[in-house]
Amino acid sequence: MTASATDYHEVGKIVNTHGVNGEVRVIATTDFPEERFATASELRAVKQNGDTERLEVRGHRKHKQFDLLLFQGYETREDAEHLKNAILEVHASMRAALPEDEFYYSEIIGADVYTEDGEPLGKVKEILSTGANDVWVVEGNGKDILLPYTEEVVRAIDVENRRVTVHLLEGLVDE
Repeated sequence: MTASATDYHEVGKIVNTHGVNGEVRVIATTDFPEERFATASELRAVKQNGDTERLEVRGHRKHKQFDLLLFQGYETREDAEHLKNAILEVHASMRAALPEDEFYYSEIIGADVYTEDGEPLGKVKEILSTGANDVWVVEGNGKDILLPYTEEVVRAIDVENRRVTVHLLEGLVDE
């Protein structure tokens, strides 16, 4: 049985090579880079042409805003060059269980959003990390709605049914 795309979840993107020993610069999209990029961790690279490649981490360190990774079998810059712009993914079975009331972004992105009155607003298109609280971008009726992820606005999250219920504060949606 082959794994489907939904069996994998993005944890980073390779943006460039670094140095001459096969190291690559990664922008992490995971809250757990130390765990995801630990030595001997297995990742999947999805290249721009759609090809995939299994990678085993042989080294990880932080450098400025990047995670620098070394992979087994990649000893030179030239070896790693073809990994540029690849998306790094982890198999779903490797994801840690989260405490109740916590979720992965991938469980929210694509979820249907409804008001407390049952009115459909659209789907969560992306989640922006702003510092104070995340902002959920909901795509609906040709316009994006920016919803702060706060208790006052997000009232219920049903991960299993991919449904979010929100309380719309005045001014959040253009009339």
